[in-house]
Amino acid sequence: MRRKLFLSTLIISLITLTFSMLAVNLVFHQQFSDYLTKTNETILEQLPSRLSDLYQSKGTWDATALDEISHTLPIGTVVTLTDPTGKLIATLSNVMEDMMHGQGGMSMSMSMSMGMSSSSTTSWKTKTLTVTGTHGTLATALIRYPATAPILNPQDVLFQSSVFRSLLFAGGLALLFGIILSYFTSRRLVAPLKRLTQAAERIGQGHLDERVVIQAKDEVGQLATAFNAMVDNLNRQETLRKQFTADIAHELRTPLTSIKSYIEAFQDNVLPADEENLSSIHEEIDRLVDLSSDLKDLNVAEIGALALIHEPVDLKHLLGKVIHSLQPLIQEKELIMSWNAPLEHVTTTGDARLLTRLFYNLVHNAYRYSNVGGQITITLIQEPDFAEIRIKNTGIGIPKEDLPLIFERFYRADKSRTRETGGTGIGLALVQQITALHHGTISVQSDVGKETEFIVKLPKDLKVAED
Repeated sequence: MRRKLFLSTLIISLITLTFSMLAVNLVFHQQFSDYLTKTNETILEQLPSRLSDLYQSKGTWDATALDEISHTLPIGTVVTLTDPTGKLIATLSNVMEDMMHGQGGMSMSMSMSMGMSSSSTTSWKTKTLTVTGTHGTLATALIRYPATAPILNPQDVLFQSSVFRSLLFAGGLALLFGIILSYFTSRRLVAPLKRLTQAAERIGQGHLDERVVIQAKDEVGQLATAFNAMVDNLNRQETLRKQFTADIAHELRTPLTSIKSYIEAFQDNVLPADEENLSSIHEEIDRLVDLSSDLKDLNVAEIGALALIHEPVDLKHLLGKVIHSLQPLIQEKELIMSWNAPLEHVTTTGDARLLTRLFYNLVHNAYRYSNVGGQITITLIQEPDFAEIRIKNTGIGIPKEDLPLIFERFYRADKSRTRETGGTGIGLALVQQITALHHGTISVQSDVGKETEFIVKLPKDLKVAED
């Protein structure tokens, strides 16, 4: 990857540099041409004054002096000089232009038709200037010159070549600097990604204690932070999985051991197979059935394959049944149950079996973690767009750091492992899945050592049926 990044950066730098040099060269050529054109215009404006000085100093149109003036004309310029009667005095052109046509200096018989050989492709300008002296008009100069000055002067060509060489040299240095910068930049960018790759390989081998230390705060640093968070979550899930394995083994072993003990006692005639003993075996079997049912429902819900039976559900009646089923346990623990329900029935559309499981798990959870002699308060509130169910209990509470995790499967805020309060860590996970299936929300708030309250909201087609 480092080589690809280096080559891509180098290619981009090379393309950018090439286009930059071409653009600079084009702009320089245009600006230099404009400069030469303005210079030529200035030279031509001064031509009448120079011709006037020549004539007045010599008293005639001296051929040698005219030839010297022709050498200073802009390249490509042709000056036709006539006297006041229209008679041709001389045709002046730059010696370099004349050499291009096999001529030399001034020609007294050259006509304007012998101008530049590239006249068919060159844009031309003409102007007529009057040469005056102390005695009036001395001559008329008809000037024909290129609209854009060609760069043919040796000094101009040399200057332009020098600029171009300097541009190439600067471009070469920039390219070399770009190569060096691309190499070190690609190396620096790829190094943390390489560390991430190596860490991922070690994690794939089972080393969940692997972490990546990257101090950068850019996208790579954010990736490293997300990577470490992912590993932390994997590590936590692995711990929960191991804990769940131990918990589920305990949950299965305890009733199975009890059932086995009863059967052996029956076989040895130690205990009679009467209704009381068979009822105890039946309770242990029910415990196993509930556990397997919870596991199945949670798994089906998590993969999105749990089908809802849409039917009208009376939440007031449903919660009353849940409370009644747990009443013996509540009385055994000497808990005070407060059931606050509206006078009217609150009906929603949902799956009665799953909603019963949802509220049974929450109320049973409140019973499990309440202190002896504590209080459980269940409140059903009717709102315009949803039904709100609050289940609060006094007891040990949930630590603040555990609150975001209690709905994860296999997670238990109470790390103690007893028959009464251990749990398997799947009850609240199933509660959250059932709530989500009904397009509801569930939240929890707790004060350690005082109380815990779960709040369920079900915004599903609420209807009110008067008693």
